[in-house]
Amino acid sequence: MALINPKKKEVQVKIVYYGPGRGGKTTNLEYINKKFKKRIQNEMVTVKTYGDRTLFFDFLPFDIGEIKGHSIKVQLYTVPGQVKYNATRRLVLRGVDGLVFVADSMDLRREMNIRSLQNLKENLETFNKSIFNIPLVLQYNKRDLEEEGIPILPLNTLEKDLNSRLKAPSFPASAVKGENVAATMKKIIALTVGSLRKKLE
Repeated sequence: MALINPKKKEVQVKIVYYGPGRGGKTTNLEYINKKFKKRIQNEMVTVKTYGDRTLFFDFLPFDIGEIKGHSIKVQLYTVPGQVKYNATRRLVLRGVDGLVFVADSMDLRREMNIRSLQNLKENLETFNKSIFNIPLVLQYNKRDLEEEGIPILPLNTLEKDLNSRLKAPSFPASAVKGENVAATMKKIIALTVGSLRKKLE
């Protein structure tokens, strides 16, 4: 649940980017960090775990209003994607308010996407949260690889594999080129803040 700081009159909202290793979670955050530099209060912090990393920074969204007279501060996190870092992933999910699941569009990553989404569902359950009740946006990343002749999954296959039951908003994207990175972020912030407003008011 969002942290409320009565002294600063601030609500801290935690959004986590989740997905398989090397799917583009870090690239998403790096693009946001560069593009919205003026709205970011602190340096991007990288916590290195052997061979993988977790990133986070505070982001001040715009034109989003307030919650009960409190300004809103969003914290954006990524989790390490590799299976062996599950304990770290679970730790990062603690207190999460909204999620972006970054799927890898490459054909050969199909199974990994499905497994990673299942892992997210299980990890949320350890905090008594349901993937069906939490603000969630799906991003189908690496769509640009098609231009290089790399086999990618059709969008309807990704939707069928990952979103047939969730019915979450989804975006085809290229984090490397910045395509739909901001749209994904704006959507998850809007959904998360809307959901918190309902709970708090």
